Amino acid sequence: MADYDCRKIEDFKGVWVFCEQRNGKLMSTDFELISEARKLADDLGTEVSGLLLGDQVAGLAKELGGYGADTVLVCESPFLKHYTTDAYTKVICDTVMERKPEIILLGATSIGRDLGPRCAARLHTGLTADCTNLNVDTAKYLDFLSKNSTISTDPAKYDMTTTNLKMTRPAFGGHLMATIVCPRFRPQMSTVRPGVMGKAEFNAKKAEAVKIEKITPVLEAQDIHIKVIDVVKAAKEMVDLLGAKIVVSVGHGISKDVKKGIALAEELARAMGGVVGASRAVVDSGWISEDHQVGQTGKTVHPQIYIALGISGSIQHKAGMQDSECIIAVNINEAAPIFEVADYGICGDLFSVVPFMIEEAKRLKIV
Repeated sequence: MADYDCRKIEDFKGVWVFCEQRNGKLMSTDFELISEARKLADDLGTEVSGLLLGDQVAGLAKELGGYGADTVLVCESPFLKHYTTDAYTKVICDTVMERKPEIILLGATSIGRDLGPRCAARLHTGLTADCTNLNVDTAKYLDFLSKNSTISTDPAKYDMTTTNLKMTRPAFGGHLMATIVCPRFRPQMSTVRPGVMGKAEFNAKKAEAVKIEKITPVLEAQDIHIKVIDVVKAAKEMVDLLGAKIVVSVGHGISKDVKKGIALAEELARAMGGVVGASRAVVDSGWISEDHQVGQTGKTVHPQIYIALGISGSIQHKAGMQDSECIIAVNINEAAPIFEVADYGICGDLFSVVPFMIEEAKRLKIV
């Protein structure tokens, strides 16, 4: 560790992605992060490496190449079959200290949120959690600011030569966005929310060309202080917002009759073959569970059709759904910001409008 503490920033090269697998299956977040890492690496003129841990998981590596990885470092051991913080942290930190990547990205999943801080502490570097935007090119970062903030983007006020990773995340309960940099230490680390980064098209030629390097980790039983006795999967049903083609979301406009408002949204979603989402205000009020939340502090969705019922359209909510292919908004306030991003807007009471939408969806037999 002493040699690593004497690190020189210029010695660190490459963008790494911790590629999470569960039961021998890669997570969709891996492909999003590899795709984003590819953009960062191209701006830096460096390579993308996937870091894949597990037991007998080498067969998963080629798929990562199809989304932009140049190399996949495969660390296999029976001790890595089930995730434990001790084992994964040791293997990752040992590999990082030896190879010195400049940037490491992890998904903001339950595992990533546990693993990222432990690795960052052991590596004596910083970590920005739950990022929604990443840039190393300052010009691209200023373009992002111009579209998403009122901050001055005058290039004269910025160091246009710096390639520090600019990590943007929600702050103060999602009411502000903060950009954080780690100029003095390497690697620069961040966890990224699932569904936020776009996934590149799969390239079969790149998948075949990816370099797969197997690493034998130095890992023994005494390195692990937790033993996994059994894995029990909970039967809790969660709404799949990320995979839905149609999302019907409710906002504070249902407040005059919450049960009826949610029931209307559920019936419309059923009629169209979609799922129900919600704004943060609805979740914070306890009217619907957190897994339904869409927005900067919830899930970022990209459905074919997004229907916003009684949602005013805060910046945070729009950031989580504005890339939907078609947006339909129903709001009683004709000046509601949601209409700024809507393809179709209906100014009216959702309790009066939605029954007609349900009737029409059933008539057209959309499902």
